[in-house]
Amino acid sequence: MSLTGTAEGVSAKEKLIVALDVATAGEARRLFDALRDSAGMFKVGSQLFTSAGPEFVREIVGAGARVFLDLKFHDIPNTVAAASREAVRLGVSLFDVHAAGGGEMMRRAAEATADEAARLGVNKPGLIAVTVLTSVDAGALAETGVEAGSVEAQVRRLARLADASGCDGVVASPHEIAPVRDSVARAGFLVVTPGVRPAAAAHDDQKRVMSPAGAIRAGADFIVVGRAILNSPDPARAASEVVREMEEA
Repeated sequence: MSLTGTAEGVSAKEKLIVALDVATAGEARRLFDALRDSAGMFKVGSQLFTSAGPEFVREIVGAGARVFLDLKFHDIPNTVAAASREAVRLGVSLFDVHAAGGGEMMRRAAEATADEAARLGVNKPGLIAVTVLTSVDAGALAETGVEAGSVEAQVRRLARLADASGCDGVVASPHEIAPVRDSVARAGFLVVTPGVRPAAAAHDDQKRVMSPAGAIRAGADFIVVGRAILNSPDPARAASEVVREMEEA
């Protein structure tokens, strides 16, 4: 399945990304085996990648999984371009950079991704840019020098920059999906949405959250769910419940 233009004609299950935010490859492998028929993609983030390394990514890609490599690359352009080439070589379907790294960094990442995929003769993974983390509010932005009260404005600004720099989409909270769609009119521009919690789940450290159905109605192409599934006594059943909520949308 192509990652672009996914909003129409794609099942709810394919739009669900399960975050394997656990400490060991053994835990992740157990969850992957339990959930491989319940989700369309699996996210490998900083904790698991630091613990299990690229070998685990290769393992589940080899087993037929689609992987979102969520390492949020943010460095000088040359370093991020090199990391992007390695993401292509890993065989991931989706990976991200921090939009705050600037236009040149994102352009170099996009170019390196396309060039490496062409060189290897493989499908190009989607490259998306993180706008504002779901744990961040106006006060946290103000601490870093961004004008207080401007979360939406910052998301809009960074989404436009990501689009102009050749990224395939952005990571944005459910509450910023509509502003992203309003700011970037390009067809097929992806919005991947963390901060999604079933109605009964705790919000933990995420501030800008929404239900699975709400996120899909708002226009998310993919939603990312972690703790609400991972912490369930029956993760497969919890994932099925998330998919059911999405289908209602």
